[in-house]
Amino acid sequence: MSKRGGFPGGMGGFGGMNINQLMKEAQKMQADIQKSQEELGSKRFTATAGGGAIETTVTGNKVIESIKIKPDVVDPDDVEMLQDLIITCVNEAMGKVDSAQASELGKYNIPGIM
Repeated sequence: MSKRGGFPGGMGGFGGMNINQLMKEAQKMQADIQKSQEELGSKRFTATAGGGAIETTVTGNKVIESIKIKPDVVDPDDVEMLQDLIITCVNEAMGKVDSAQASELGKYNIPGIM
Protein backbone atom coordinates (compact mmCIF):
# COMPACT_ATOMS: atom_id res chain seq x y z
CA MET A 1 0.00 0.00 0.00
CA SER A 2 1.11 3.53 -0.70
CA LYS A 3 1.57 6.17 1.94
CA ARG A 4 -1.08 8.85 2.18
CA GLY A 5 -0.35 12.55 2.60
CA GLY A 6 2.96 14.17 3.38
CA PHE A 7 5.67 15.20 0.95
CA PRO A 8 7.14 12.74 -1.52
CA GLY A 9 10.48 11.63 -0.08
CA GLY A 10 9.81 13.19 3.31
CA MET A 11 10.70 16.90 3.65
CA GLY A 12 12.30 16.95 0.20
CA GLY A 13 9.99 19.75 -0.93
CA PHE A 14 12.68 22.25 0.06
CA GLY A 15 15.51 20.59 -1.83
CA GLY A 16 16.22 18.18 1.00
CA MET A 17 16.56 21.00 3.57
CA ASN A 18 14.52 20.53 6.70
CA ILE A 19 12.20 23.31 7.81
CA ASN A 20 14.37 24.22 10.83
CA GLN A 21 17.40 24.74 8.60
CA LEU A 22 15.28 26.81 6.20
CA MET A 23 14.12 29.02 9.09
CA LYS A 24 17.71 29.50 10.31
CA GLU A 25 18.78 30.54 6.80
CA ALA A 26 15.87 32.99 6.54
CA GLN A 27 16.72 34.52 9.94
CA LYS A 28 20.38 34.88 8.95
CA MET A 29 19.41 36.52 5.68
CA GLN A 30 17.06 38.91 7.50
CA ALA A 31 19.87 39.88 9.91
CA ASP A 32 22.28 40.37 6.99
CA ILE A 33 19.77 42.57 5.15
CA GLN A 34 19.17 44.67 8.27
CA LYS A 35 22.93 45.10 8.76
CA SER A 36 23.32 46.15 5.11
CA GLN A 37 20.49 48.68 5.46
CA GLU A 38 22.07 50.13 8.60
CA GLU A 39 25.44 50.41 6.86
CA LEU A 40 23.83 52.15 3.90
CA GLY A 41 21.99 54.51 6.23
CA SER A 42 25.26 55.64 7.78
CA LYS A 43 26.85 56.44 4.41
CA ARG A 44 26.83 59.87 2.79
CA PHE A 45 26.24 60.53 -0.92
CA THR A 46 27.24 63.81 -2.53
CA ALA A 47 26.28 65.22 -5.92
CA THR A 48 26.92 68.49 -7.69
CA ALA A 49 25.16 70.46 -10.41
CA GLY A 50 25.94 73.52 -12.46
CA GLY A 51 29.64 72.74 -12.63
CA GLY A 52 29.92 72.60 -8.85
CA ALA A 53 27.73 75.63 -8.21
CA ILE A 54 25.40 73.48 -6.09
CA GLU A 55 26.46 70.58 -3.86
CA THR A 56 24.05 68.30 -2.01
CA THR A 57 24.81 65.62 0.55
CA VAL A 58 22.23 63.00 1.52
CA THR A 59 22.33 60.00 3.82
CA GLY A 60 21.70 56.44 2.74
CA ASN A 61 18.27 56.89 4.33
CA LYS A 62 17.53 59.65 1.78
CA VAL A 63 17.70 62.49 4.28
CA ILE A 64 19.18 65.71 2.93
CA GLU A 65 22.05 66.74 5.19
CA SER A 66 23.31 69.79 3.36
CA ILE A 67 22.88 71.96 0.30
CA LYS A 68 25.77 74.29 -0.51
CA ILE A 69 25.25 77.10 -3.00
CA LYS A 70 28.08 79.22 -4.34
CA PRO A 71 27.18 82.90 -3.88
CA ASP A 72 27.91 83.81 -7.51
CA VAL A 73 25.09 81.49 -8.65
CA VAL A 74 22.46 83.42 -6.72
CA ASP A 75 20.83 85.78 -9.21
CA PRO A 76 17.64 87.43 -7.95
CA ASP A 77 16.52 87.84 -11.56
CA ASP A 78 16.87 84.11 -12.32
CA VAL A 79 15.54 82.23 -9.29
CA GLU A 80 14.13 79.49 -11.56
CA MET A 81 17.62 78.48 -12.70
CA LEU A 82 18.73 78.14 -9.07
CA GLN A 83 15.66 76.05 -8.26
CA ASP A 84 16.34 73.79 -11.26
CA LEU A 85 19.97 73.32 -10.21
CA ILE A 86 18.93 72.38 -6.68
CA ILE A 87 16.35 69.87 -7.94
CA THR A 88 18.88 68.35 -10.35
CA CYS A 89 21.50 68.07 -7.64
CA VAL A 90 19.17 66.53 -5.05
CA ASN A 91 17.79 64.04 -7.57
CA GLU A 92 21.30 62.99 -8.57
CA ALA A 93 22.27 62.41 -4.94
CA MET A 94 19.10 60.37 -4.36
CA GLY A 95 19.88 58.37 -7.50
CA LYS A 96 23.26 57.50 -5.99
CA VAL A 97 21.49 56.17 -2.90
CA ASP A 98 19.14 54.09 -5.09
CA SER A 99 22.10 52.64 -6.98
CA ALA A 100 23.91 51.77 -3.76
CA GLN A 101 20.78 50.13 -2.34
CA ALA A 102 20.23 48.10 -5.49
CA SER A 103 23.86 47.03 -5.49
CA GLU A 104 23.99 46.13 -1.80
CA LEU A 105 20.56 44.57 -1.34
CA GLY A 106 20.34 43.05 -4.82
CA LYS A 107 22.86 40.40 -3.81
CA TYR A 108 20.17 38.74 -1.69
CA ASN A 109 18.11 37.99 -4.81
CA ILE A 110 14.71 37.82 -3.13
CA PRO A 111 11.84 38.01 -5.65
CA GLY A 112 9.51 40.90 -4.97
CA ILE A 113 11.96 42.79 -2.74
CA MET A 114 14.27 44.45 -5.27
